[in-house]
Amino acid sequence: MAAKENIILVPTDFQEQSLIALSQSYNLARFTKSKIYLMHVFDKGEDKKQAEDRLNQLAKDTQQKTNIEVKTILAEGNPFVEVNKAIDRLEPLLVFIGLNSEISAAGILGQNAFRMVRESTAPVITIKGKVHRDGCKTILLPLDLTKETREKVGKAIEFAKYFGAKVQILSVLDKNQENFENKLLSYSNQVKRYIQENGVPCGNKTVRGKNIAEMVVNYAKEVDADLIMIMSKAEVNLKEFFIGTTAQQVINISPIPVLSIRPMVRKDTTSFTSPF
Repeated sequence: MAAKENIILVPTDFQEQSLIALSQSYNLARFTKSKIYLMHVFDKGEDKKQAEDRLNQLAKDTQQKTNIEVKTILAEGNPFVEVNKAIDRLEPLLVFIGLNSEISAAGILGQNAFRMVRESTAPVITIKGKVHRDGCKTILLPLDLTKETREKVGKAIEFAKYFGAKVQILSVLDKNQENFENKLLSYSNQVKRYIQENGVPCGNKTVRGKNIAEMVVNYAKEVDADLIMIMSKAEVNLKEFFIGTTAQQVINISPIPVLSIRPMVRKDTTSFTSPF
């Protein structure tokens, strides 16, 4: 049986931000020996032939520039539906999505990007901002006491080894959770030791406050992080649609790329097993 190919999926609308997301996928494609699948979803108002020509030209230009094999997927319909169909079919290692300027909380219900992040069975990196480092020196790993957050540890080690990066743990305490401080500190130190034992430099810090998303993003800026790793929620209640989950808030306000991992049972794309 032939080995399954590694795939990085990059949906594109040909706008600047999706092209920036594409450029950010190059290094990981090389490190993971992945093919890049460029995908464009058009609607009934868009000329199919023109869309196909643009997609093929972008794939050709990308392959010539990077020497990475690039394939294309052209689909008609709702971007959320079609991209998630492609994710289920291809089982990519990662999906890169370019986001435009700040998305308001009031617009969350209609945002295909947030729906993709929340429901994707593959890890998703969302890219905002115009300028990003070519590579990765610091990965920010926010931790709390939920069992889902532990799923990030192996992925953080994997990414750090790809890039030769360090991991910075951020223990996040809501003001109403101060009675859990000792438990969280103990857990944070345990994770730090585990990451270091796997050969990755690691530090940790604890922050306390009311707005967790703002604390995470502000600290990411403070340590000049290149990537923030968070867990997305598969299910969101009505209240969270309007105020945004913490994950959505981080994605919304962060100029730094955010890697979202859905907490669910799925094929593990890392070669590491966390004991936590």
